[in-house]
Amino acid sequence: MAYSVPPLPYPYDALEPHIDKATMEFHYDKHHQAYVDKANAALEGTEWADMPVEEVLKNLDSLPADKKMAVKNNAGGHYNHSLFWESMSGDGGGAPEGELNQFGSGWSWLVRDGSGLAVVGSANQDNPVSQGSVPLLGVDVWEHAYYLKYQNRRPDYIDAWWNVVLWSKVAERFAAAG
Repeated sequence: MAYSVPPLPYPYDALEPHIDKATMEFHYDKHHQAYVDKANAALEGTEWADMPVEEVLKNLDSLPADKKMAVKNNAGGHYNHSLFWESMSGDGGGAPEGELNQFGSGWSWLVRDGSGLAVVGSANQDNPVSQGSVPLLGVDVWEHAYYLKYQNRRPDYIDAWWNVVLWSKVAERFAAAG
């Protein structure tokens, strides 16, 4: 079961003016597809090739040493971006509801861990799944996510990003992680 980029749940321009169409096209079509292609290539011919991406990420230490870094970076990138697309909507924004009231910045995550909710950061394409947490919301702050519109103004991108967060999807993940 080779991985594939999931369908984008909205048109490329649906997040305008906060995240522009050109950035979405480049980010989704080029960057996410590259993670998928490289993850599939790294896993090809292994017992892990048919496993769900979450299962692979939870078991990185079981992968062959020569595959581990490529899988960590690329399967992680695929997983992270899949959550990222689902967590935004042109109808998003506003304040989180219920227990979803923690904020963070960076490639930063709102997760459900053994003690409740936590905000954690991850370098490169690392993600909370590999640490045993359930990601509820993640914001991608690699330059490719914002540079065409915001150049070096990462805080402006993050401020705009809050306007497209799909809180109902985050709440759905939270309920499922219960």
